[in-house]
Amino acid sequence: MGEVVSPVVPLEDDRVHGVRVLLKRDDLIWGEISGNKWRKLKYNVGALEPVLTFGGAYSNHIRAVAAAGERYGFATVGVIRGEERLPLNPVLAYAAGRGMRLRYLDRSTYRLKRTPEVLDWLRGEYPGYRILPEGGSNPAAVRGCMELPGEISSDTPFDVICCPVGTGGTLAGIAAGLSPGQRAIGFSALRGGTFLTDEITRLQHETLGHATTNWHLETTYHFGGYARTTPELSTFIEDFDNRHGIRLDRIYVAKMMYGILDLIASGSIPPGTTVVAVITGGET
Repeated sequence: MGEVVSPVVPLEDDRVHGVRVLLKRDDLIWGEISGNKWRKLKYNVGALEPVLTFGGAYSNHIRAVAAAGERYGFATVGVIRGEERLPLNPVLAYAAGRGMRLRYLDRSTYRLKRTPEVLDWLRGEYPGYRILPEGGSNPAAVRGCMELPGEISSDTPFDVICCPVGTGGTLAGIAAGLSPGQRAIGFSALRGGTFLTDEITRLQHETLGHATTNWHLETTYHFGGYARTTPELSTFIEDFDNRHGIRLDRIYVAKMMYGILDLIASGSIPPGTTVVAVITGGET
């Protein structure tokens, strides 16, 4: 899918209290296949074979796979959690418009999507399709995300790098790509996201043969859970846009940025620290 390096820009904000905050603008990568979605797909679609993957009705991963399929000329199937609802929402309408075939699974069956029975059934329905997990998080995705820290110039040393977390692949890869002395913080967008610690550890083991110890997961900034928001978060998004001209994605990125500024305010990220915040995608 080519080589792209996203820019790193300083965040000038009176709330950072002596902490240097840099934004890694992955949201500027490749338009519809932006951010961590581009990184996760980079080594997953190289063979241009047809791809089947999973996601909810508002999944940015589904959207990105559909866009990649149209751009690079391979067939795509999206297995969607829940029943079909018409008219299609903007994400699914976009995916269908890019040629993705949508296949719906009731929620009880969808929860079994990793089992051999469901996977064998899908392979029978769609022979020759490469199956990608929900969110695209697998060892190939981790390898793509491992490249991100190396893109930050040695002229811009940093102590901490932060990213949103949905399925764990981005954090697993970023942490694996860090230099000694650096650490990573992931901000779960899911309510009850503590299970993601095991998932990130599993992904690192599958990719590296071991897990790293240079990361941790923040689970208190979910604002009600995946795709949910609160008036407080909505106000934060509007204020950030007014201050910086960046419209934060409400599902993932806004929760991370709120969390970073809160950790700075509490002193958990002390003055003198340089923090990189990975803007994994724009408002969708």
